[in-house]
Amino acid sequence: MEGIEHRMVSVNGIQMHIAEKGQGPVVLLLHGFPQLWYSWRHQMTALASHGYRAVTPDLRGYGDTDAPPSSTSYTAFHIVGDLIALIDLLAQEKAFVSLSVAFIPRNPSGKPIDRMRAALGDDYYMCRFQEPGEIEEVLARFGTKNILKRFLTTLKPAPLYLPKGNEFGDLPDHQISLPSWLSEEDVNYYASKFDIKGFTGGLNYYRALNLNWELMAPWTGVQVKVPVKYIVGDLDLTYNSPGAKNYIHGGGFKRNVPFLQDLVVMEGVGHFINEEKSDEINTHILDFIKTF
Repeated sequence: MEGIEHRMVSVNGIQMHIAEKGQGPVVLLLHGFPQLWYSWRHQMTALASHGYRAVTPDLRGYGDTDAPPSSTSYTAFHIVGDLIALIDLLAQEKAFVSLSVAFIPRNPSGKPIDRMRAALGDDYYMCRFQEPGEIEEVLARFGTKNILKRFLTTLKPAPLYLPKGNEFGDLPDHQISLPSWLSEEDVNYYASKFDIKGFTGGLNYYRALNLNWELMAPWTGVQVKVPVKYIVGDLDLTYNSPGAKNYIHGGGFKRNVPFLQDLVVMEGVGHFINEEKSDEINTHILDFIKTF
């Protein structure tokens, strides 16, 4: 894309690819699964035009960044270590805009995957992601482009289940219609990277959740103590998970994020809101960060 520069940096023992645009205070943009730096293309342009330096990496395991094969290389220590090394190269953190996924502190009562399995069953997507190689075979059968279209365009306001043998409720050759905000060109870019790296790097984040729970014991009860703006779509699968709305609106979220300054629920929007409603998200981010 025009004006976006790319380079590799050494952080925390790996080579990380970052994309940058603009000059000024740094805004670091971090993607989730199954995305890439490219997911922030609209925000990068908007931020750069308003005097900011937008920086977005391919996180560990994604795109052109190194992808260690073992899930034990995707703990919170590894991911935070990557980001601290990157931030040290760029700037200091002042505030945080969180999209879609609310901060949930460590629950001392049990490991997260064990609790999910007990509450939601073996077919819940995070549980299905656990066995190395198993879900990769399913994704390969459907094909990279098809899978990306399914994940990126889902608007079902409910937990995601992937029952064995009928993961997506149809056949691999089922055609997925794209919404106006996602083009075939966009899907082709994503697929060009996932075809090389595969999905294992991204899946390893989920496979490290129980290990993270063990490692994070000293931080039980920790709070997020920087100014935060949280934005979620009302059709987001995470927002519609059991107990999520009560936690977000019932005071639990505010207790754990005491400097929460704004909470926005966007109507008719799914999980990947930075792409689906890029103009609105650009405005939300700019209105928030310009106060710092």
